[in-house]
Parts: sequence; structure tokens; C-alpha cells
Amino acid sequence: MSAPGSASLQKNLGYSFRNAALLTEALTHGSYLQEHPKKGAHNQRLEFLGDAVLHLIITDALFAEFPAAREGLLSRWRAALSKGGFLSRLARDLGVDAHVLLGESEEAAGGRKRDSIQEDALEALIGAIYLDSDFDTTRKAVLAWYGPLAPRLAAVEDVENPKGRLQELIQPKHGNDALRYELATTTGPRHARIYEVAVFLKTRKLGSGQGTSKKNAEEEAARVALVLLRQEAGTDGPQA
Repeated sequence: MSAPGSASLQKNLGYSFRNAALLTEALTHGSYLQEHPKKGAHNQRLEFLGDAVLHLIITDALFAEFPAAREGLLSRWRAALSKGGFLSRLARDLGVDAHVLLGESEEAAGGRKRDSIQEDALEALIGAIYLDSDFDTTRKAVLAWYGPLAPRLAAVEDVENPKGRLQELIQPKHGNDALRYELATTTGPRHARIYEVAVFLKTRKLGSGQGTSKKNAEEEAARVALVLLRQEAGTDGPQA
């Protein structure tokens, strides 16, 4: 683990702290203070603040970038870009996981790999940047981490809701009932079944997938279909 506050992390964040104590606090998990009670504060208060700041940043960005999108769609997109799984992946992309201060017992239990710890640390860092600077500076840094929102949204929805995303792409041109999922094969013993499902657009097979349940196999088939359709269309952005 690298030392908290290192130049490499601040370079990845695109922000240099004036108050290094804020950065250290943002990276300090509660388990560390249980073993080092005189080392200051843990990051829960900064996480609380950062969560609110992040929601405002993402809400403002989506509202400006997708003027035709309905409120319900904007809400769903905001949730996709600010939920735990996405934030933990973003934290790892920025290298935050290597800098979080954990107690020895939490470290030994694999805490550095826990999504919730990475999510909390990233939100705390947003809160710390906000306190160390201002909203506009924080907004600029956070949106730089995200990059263009359209491809980010497409990738997130492909992973987390592939069937819904595929339906959204197909429905405007082909209607509600154009997609169907068919079970192709079932293999393995009863306690460890492997299902293979194919997805069709009317009579055209778009892809197939395998999983330990029919639902998982359908989702994997939808992901394969999304890749195919985007390659054919030459686009990767969400449609409002």
C-alpha cells in the first residue's frame, strides 16, 4: 500500500490538496482508527458530504447534456452513475484502493477488495475536494473522472440491466414484442445446472449466453446482442 496523500493519487484525481489533512481523513477507514485512535477522524462525515455533492454534480450534468430526457430516465441514469458498484469500479480505476488506510484485521479479512470501502472512500474524497476548494473545482474534477457521460451510461446499463437496455434499443423501431428469449440447452447435474439461452429479434438470432440460471443466461445473451447491434450501428451512447 502506498502512503496516503501521495503525488500519484493526487495526479490521478486531477487535484492537489492544499490541506493534506482532508485527504488523509478521506482515506481513513473506521477500522484504522480502532487500532490507531489518536490518528484523527475517519471518513464517514466526508462520505456523507461527498454523496450529496456527487448527486448534484451528476444531476446538473445529465440535465444539461440530455435536454429531451424525461425525469424518470434522468433519475435512473443518475442512480446508475452514483451507485455502489459503479463508484467502486471508478475508485479502483483512479487507484484509490491502494491508498485507503485500513486496520490490520480489516486488511487481513480482505477489506481492501470490498466495494463498499472503495465507494465510501471515493465519496469522501469528493467531500474533501469540495471543502478544500469550491463546487466548480469539484465538479470539474469529478466529471473528468467520468469522461463523456453517454458511453459511460451505455456501458453501465449494458452490465447492470442488459435486457432492459436491449429492449430500449429495439422497441422504437420494432415494437414491444419483437424480442424473445429461447432456452437452447441445459447441461450439468441437477445441483449445478448450466443454461444456454438465445435471444432473437423476430426470426434473427442476435446472440446467446450461458449462466447458472435462466435469468443469468438471458442477461448474458442480451449483453452479446448489445455488442453486435452497437458494432452494426457504430454507436455506443444511450438514447433518450
